Amino acid sequence: MSPVRLGAFCLALALVACASGPPTPEWQVHAKSSLDRAVAAYLAGDTRTATAESERARGEIARTGRIDLLARAELMLCAAKVASLVFEPCEGFEKLRMDAAAPERAYADYLGARIQPDAVALLPPAQRDVAAKGASEAAVGAVKGIDDPLSRLVGAGVLFQSGKANPGLLSLAVETASAQGWRRPLLAWLGAQKMSAEKAGDTGAAERLRRRIDVIEQTPGPVK
Repeated sequence: MSPVRLGAFCLALALVACASGPPTPEWQVHAKSSLDRAVAAYLAGDTRTATAESERARGEIARTGRIDLLARAELMLCAAKVASLVFEPCEGFEKLRMDAAAPERAYADYLGARIQPDAVALLPPAQRDVAAKGASEAAVGAVKGIDDPLSRLVGAGVLFQSGKANPGLLSLAVETASAQGWRRPLLAWLGAQKMSAEKAGDTGAAERLRRRIDVIEQTPGPVK
C-alpha cells in the first residue's frame, strides 16, 4: 500500500527529521509510516487496517507526550473522512483542542465547515484560498487549483458540507478519486453525483452512474 501524502496538513514536516541531520528517532519513523498506512487503508475502504494503524500511530506519538503532534495526527485522519464525505465531529482532536495550537484549531474548524474569517490565514496554503473564497463560484476554481489529490478532495468535501457543491465540483472530485484508485471517496462522490442527476431529472446519467457504482462495489474488498 503506497504512502498517502496529505498536502492539506503535512504532519510529516513535524515528524521526520531532515536527512542531513542526526538519525531520526524510531518513533517518528513508525508514527509516520502508520499514519500513511492508516490514511491509505481508509481511502481504500479497509476500515479494520485503518483503525489498527491509527492506534499504532497514536501510541508512538503518545510516548513523547507531544499533544501538538497527536492533534495533527487526528486532523490527518479526520481530513481523510471529509474527503470521503463522512461528516462527523473529529472527536480525537476535540479531546486535545484545549492544548492544540491556533493553526490546528483553525484547521479543525475548517474541516467542520465552520472556519471564521479571521482564522483563514492560519490554514495550510492549499486550503486557505478555498476558505477565503467563501460562497463564491471562485471557491470551486480554488479547489481545482490544488495539486495534491487528497488536499483537493478535502477542499471539495468542505465545500460540499457547506452546501456549495455544483456539478463541476462533483465531477472534479470523482475524477480525482478515480485517478488515485481511492475506492471509499470514489463511491461517496459517485453517489453524490448520482443523487444530483436524479434531482435534475437526468435518468440516463443516473443510470450510467449506478452502473459505475455497481462495478466498484462488486470488486473484492468491500468498503467496511
